[in-house]
Amino acid sequence: MPVAVSVTAALVTSPAAAQTADSIAVEGNRRVEVETIRSYFKPGPGGRLDQGRIDDGLKALIETGLFQDVRINQAGGRLVVTVVENPVIGRVAFEGNKKVKDEQLTAEIQSKPRGTLSRPMVQSDALRIAEIYRRSGRYDVRVTPEVIEQPNNRVDLVFTVEEGAKTGVRSIEFIGNNAFSSYRLKDVIKTHESNFLSFLASGDLYDPDRVEADRDLIRRYYLKHGYADVQVVAALTEYDPEKKGFLVTFKIEEGQQYRVGSVEFQSTIPNLDPNSFRSYSRVSVGSLYNAEALEKSVEEMSIEASRRGYSFATVRPRGDRNFDNHTVSIVFAIDEGPRTYIERIDVRGNTRTRDYVIRREFDLSEGDAYNRALVDRAERRLKNLDFFKSVKVVTEPGSSSDRIILVVDLEEKSTGDFSVSGGYSTSDGALAEVSVSERNFLGRGLFAKASVSYGQYSRGYSLSLVEPYLLDYRVALGLDLYQRQQLANSYVSYTTKTLGFSPRLGFGLREDLSLQVRYSIYQQEISLPDALNNCNNNFGTSAYFPTPGYINAGNFNNTGYGNYGCLGDGEAALPVRIELQDGKALTSAIGYTLTYNTLDNNKNPTDGLLIDFRQDYAGVGGDVSYLKSAFDAKYYTPLVADIVGLIHVQGGILNEAGGKDIRMLDHFQMGPNLVRGFAPNGIGPRDISNYGLTGYGDALGGTKYWGASAELQMPFWFLPKEVGVKGAIYADAGSLWDYKGPTSWSLTNQVNTATCVPATKNDVGTCAGMTYDDSNLVRTSVGVGLIWASPFGPLRFDYAIPLTKGQFDRVQQFKFGGGTSF
Repeated sequence: MPVAVSVTAALVTSPAAAQTADSIAVEGNRRVEVETIRSYFKPGPGGRLDQGRIDDGLKALIETGLFQDVRINQAGGRLVVTVVENPVIGRVAFEGNKKVKDEQLTAEIQSKPRGTLSRPMVQSDALRIAEIYRRSGRYDVRVTPEVIEQPNNRVDLVFTVEEGAKTGVRSIEFIGNNAFSSYRLKDVIKTHESNFLSFLASGDLYDPDRVEADRDLIRRYYLKHGYADVQVVAALTEYDPEKKGFLVTFKIEEGQQYRVGSVEFQSTIPNLDPNSFRSYSRVSVGSLYNAEALEKSVEEMSIEASRRGYSFATVRPRGDRNFDNHTVSIVFAIDEGPRTYIERIDVRGNTRTRDYVIRREFDLSEGDAYNRALVDRAERRLKNLDFFKSVKVVTEPGSSSDRIILVVDLEEKSTGDFSVSGGYSTSDGALAEVSVSERNFLGRGLFAKASVSYGQYSRGYSLSLVEPYLLDYRVALGLDLYQRQQLANSYVSYTTKTLGFSPRLGFGLREDLSLQVRYSIYQQEISLPDALNNCNNNFGTSAYFPTPGYINAGNFNNTGYGNYGCLGDGEAALPVRIELQDGKALTSAIGYTLTYNTLDNNKNPTDGLLIDFRQDYAGVGGDVSYLKSAFDAKYYTPLVADIVGLIHVQGGILNEAGGKDIRMLDHFQMGPNLVRGFAPNGIGPRDISNYGLTGYGDALGGTKYWGASAELQMPFWFLPKEVGVKGAIYADAGSLWDYKGPTSWSLTNQVNTATCVPATKNDVGTCAGMTYDDSNLVRTSVGVGLIWASPFGPLRFDYAIPLTKGQFDRVQQFKFGGGTSF
């Protein structure tokens, strides 16, 4: 039956001045002791109970929640307290809950088995269950508590849940946005409109807290782009019964856009030169006003002042607007702040994460001078860990006026991930991967991941572990163990198997600059089908000569190579067979990568610069020696009507080192990763010894490459923003050349040892029977693409048409790649 909360009490109407607490008679109690009930009646002077103290005792008994009914009467000159005890809960059950598990609901409610039934608490539990469902987007939920009577004053408590359907956001509108389109602003916020793929995500579910957070995201976006007066005055939400969802409207007052008119530095602290902080400013004259850059400038200046011994220095930016010129004059004022110390740091809410994992994000400790900029940075770091649903750092008064307590309030969230991934690409074929990862392993802040992949042409496994604070320093140590097997396919004739181990160290030099130092040791071997490695001295009856007028490789019947018997069935390239004969090769290399990143969004960038420069030196032991250098830069910039421009430049060079030949497997291999419209390994030096008889031979790779690309990415305005589909048009150019084969070789199934002659000015090289193309022709292409940031993962489709290509290059006009986690 439905629960009704009520307590009945009959009060005495005249004082019981003659009564004492010990003379009170108690009736109706079964579990609660008589002395416990009497203890709620506190006698006054002389041990007597007056009417006021009897009233207080009555209220105290009611507030315990132990009784359904409490009555106080006088009988025979005595005070009689008659109680009806609340029943004991035998079990708590849930019915109708399909979307939320019993365990989760049990943890959230206060009514527990073997506890006392409190009807107000039951009603509160019903409201709490409904709130849990609303947080998951089900606003039509109804929760009905029922009490089922059982013998011996026991009851079963059953919560019947009518879950209802999910309540999504049907539309998001912006009012007053002239500078940025609604399409662009929808990228900024976390709330999304419902669409046919919403069942794979939860961003379309209405959440009032998320909508409120979106207001701040919009405001910060405008402040970052020069709109210092912006106000997001309202986020209006309305439920539409016809659409069965919410309509969300953000009302914006943009104001005007400002640029920085001047930047000045002032200091009231003796012997502290304010101009010495100029290099720490991220704002410059003539640039757009950027509140985010201003905050980071204040933070870096505060930290620098503390390093110089001015622990209590505070940096306050002041902006004076010039409404006529649309400029802001910025003044950084450095003053002596109040001498306040941190008494202690309290961490609350971390049920799983160790305290030290949280505390190490602070550049402050107990006893240090309080610095708000450092506290703000620590709060931002804690949020970026992605261990917690919410992070808030507040201050409380300490034991004296110059002491404060930092309180870190946290709410933990799940940090583990189990995923089954699948994908397909035109180069790797079908691929499936199972992985288990944990961002906060053992609550120690470690990242751990194990994955196994199996595909049509690729398979392997990997184990990774990252310690972000090595020896309590902000240095990340990563350990990777991996095994990969790349099978022969239509692009390569051989199979490679690699087993390796790589420790690495990562350093954050600045927020936008990082350095990684690594050591790699791996063993690599190749294998070939017998049909591609059967060249012997059983010469055929006729020799093969290339097409007259092109390359006359000569009659190699005397060497055993070039004979019809060797090439007639598609012999693998000479360098491949040399690698096969040499067997397993051990590579031991050290290297580093320097990364500069100012992208506004790493997953879907629209503005900023990403530069990678990496070098690897192989030859620290092992069988291989080389020095490999590579450069990659991408620049994104917003243009008009939500169109984003991308300039991509890359290049690399491979040099000999240690007096050893460069293996074919260590050369750069390029294709659509350099110029779209070409097949994997489709560009660059290639074995053409059997050209015209069995088709093109193996790609040999090159030691030098460069590439450049210009691309325009644009949304499909006629599609909902939440679908995440964009189009692209692009033009690519690049080249790969300069194969450096072995200076000498010897194969056991061939007669002689000979030397290789590098490619000459006619772009043809010879190697004792192997003829290879090494053209430095600039390959170019133009094409269109379809980019889909889908719930299945990032997908991209490209169709490109080569404009210029080498005679032996391999073309692949259509390319597709992508994957999913589910």
